[in-house]
Amino acid sequence: MPSPSLSIWEKQTFYPHQDIIVVGAGLMGLWSALELKKRDQALRITVIERSPTPLGASTRNAGFACFGSPTELLHNAATMGVDAMLGLVQMRYRGIEKIRSCFTDAQIGFDPCGGYECINRDYTGWEQLEDKTGWLNEQLRPITGSDQIFRRVDEKLPALGLRNFDALIENVTEAALHSGQLVSALTGKLRETGVQVLTGMELTGWSENDSAIRIDTLQGISLSAGQVLFCTNGFSKSLFPQLDLEPARGQVIVTSPIPALPLKGTFHFDEGFYYWRNFGDRILLGGARNTAPDAEHTTDLAGSQQIRQALEDFLARHLDQRFQYTIDHHWSGIMAFTGNRLPMIGKISARIHAAIACNGMGVALTPLVAEQAASLLI
Repeated sequence: MPSPSLSIWEKQTFYPHQDIIVVGAGLMGLWSALELKKRDQALRITVIERSPTPLGASTRNAGFACFGSPTELLHNAATMGVDAMLGLVQMRYRGIEKIRSCFTDAQIGFDPCGGYECINRDYTGWEQLEDKTGWLNEQLRPITGSDQIFRRVDEKLPALGLRNFDALIENVTEAALHSGQLVSALTGKLRETGVQVLTGMELTGWSENDSAIRIDTLQGISLSAGQVLFCTNGFSKSLFPQLDLEPARGQVIVTSPIPALPLKGTFHFDEGFYYWRNFGDRILLGGARNTAPDAEHTTDLAGSQQIRQALEDFLARHLDQRFQYTIDHHWSGIMAFTGNRLPMIGKISARIHAAIACNGMGVALTPLVAEQAASLLI
């Protein structure tokens, strides 16, 4: 069925030529549009999103405001170098600070509950755990201003309702938040500045000339802009096959309410491949994609029974047996990972740019990556 012709009112109000079109209304797209508008209030900016709400990872993550567990940071230091690891931590830490400077805790469900990493003796760095934790504290002091970000608190494991772990490292500066409330608050702030957000607008192609870019959509509506910023994260590979990134599916389960649940905080295990938190009196648990890495390099949101079972088995093994529950919710989100584990911010062509791939740390990184993206365009 052909699309109806647009009225002159629609053309002039919703679809006039824009200075910048941002493709993707997840955290990266929203923060980038906000930063662009902050730098130049005269800019005409439209954000387009193919779904009623963003469908990548922004509202489908676990709601962590974290900057890295000890074993993850040690792994990063060994593989990417100490300076690069510290640079990422600084961006994540500053990103969380920026979120809190823009919104009240109530607006985004921010809970400064503290974080933990659970570790077992089969961890390859077990014998050097105390020394390495001390080294991390020294390295992170200039970033956080704290002398002891990480500290060993094994004795807390039983009180938290956890079992079959050998060590527990606490980080009192980490927190949880409500991912849906964050995106909603950010979208509202963006609209207050005069940025237009159009949902249900799916890009099907584009053409570029010396003066503008034309965006074609599945809805039969064409848009034009001077520049386009793609913030399409895990779905970017299908648009730009030449980019060095891979999609990665993250799956999450949520339990039924558990009476008298003592678990409170955010938790990591196995270099961050397992992550869980309390959500009220429920447990939200995600990860396990390292048990089927090839299968999880996908943009299929349907999820898999294999990963769901791995998550359920993990919870049964590590939560005290006195707690009874069922699994009430299950979903998937799509992340993007680069070869060097750094965000990808760059120019695709003269008028097309991309800000993508936060490597599983989008909540903390996008506020700062957006600043770099804005500098590309203006």
